[in-house]
Amino acid sequence: MPKSYLHALGAIALWATLASLGTALSHVPPFLLTGLSLAIGGLLSLPSVLRDRAVWRIPPRTLALGVYGLFGFHFLLFLALRHAPPVEANLVNYLWPLLMVVLAPVLLAGVSLRPAHLVAALLGFTGAAIAILGARDGTAGATTETWGFALAAGSAFIWSSYSLWTRRVPAFSTAAIGLFGLVSGMLSLACHAVLEPSASLSTRDWLLLAVCGLGPLGAAFYLWDMALKGGDVRQIGILSYLTPLASTALLLVVTGRPLSWAIALAAALIISAAVLGTRTKSA
Repeated sequence: MPKSYLHALGAIALWATLASLGTALSHVPPFLLTGLSLAIGGLLSLPSVLRDRAVWRIPPRTLALGVYGLFGFHFLLFLALRHAPPVEANLVNYLWPLLMVVLAPVLLAGVSLRPAHLVAALLGFTGAAIAILGARDGTAGATTETWGFALAAGSAFIWSSYSLWTRRVPAFSTAAIGLFGLVSGMLSLACHAVLEPSASLSTRDWLLLAVCGLGPLGAAFYLWDMALKGGDVRQIGILSYLTPLASTALLLVVTGRPLSWAIALAAALIISAAVLGTRTKSA
């Protein structure tokens, strides 16, 4: 198996733990959680920077895009996991592979949208609707859950647009991902200091934050960047649809929830839509 695919599978395995870690740390203020985790992940690039400082010399536009992607995506995702049932919010968030296909003609030159893309979009959003409706239990809490699902959809849009826009900026070193993480982390910690009450973190909290920062908010980004730069982007994109399946399965185990027909059907529709959209795009 090519190294690029191993890198992609490594990133997918780490990302599958993100929703579960976010749920376990749900008592930590979101700006604090995002800031500490991204800062820890950013430190992973320091060995490369010490060898060659030029790897962090990137245009301001590229840095701004990185902060938009890393900070915006994870902050909205963590908020979504607090305001909606975690499994369903996680499924809605994983519309980002489908959105990459649908938004490609809008954000990238020379890319068209075919009828099959529209079919994929219908499948994906049908899956999201089933996930949302399946989470309802009467009208209690409807407003809170709707807000949570909106946040999950927002995180999906940010990650899909960030992924597409990276094709419109000058090429950058994989080590520059660390700068994205550190700046995003510092920005989030500043927001925590101004907008949130102080929080006391237990030893368990720090351990989980370290795991979060070193794994899904750290090493996964570097692995993913290496995969995209070293292999066929289309095939690696298809591999990425293993992420929502693995993530949802792990979250079900962690939360102790049974696999209902609504969640299973929503997952099947979203994954099928993403695969269909990507295959059509590569044709």
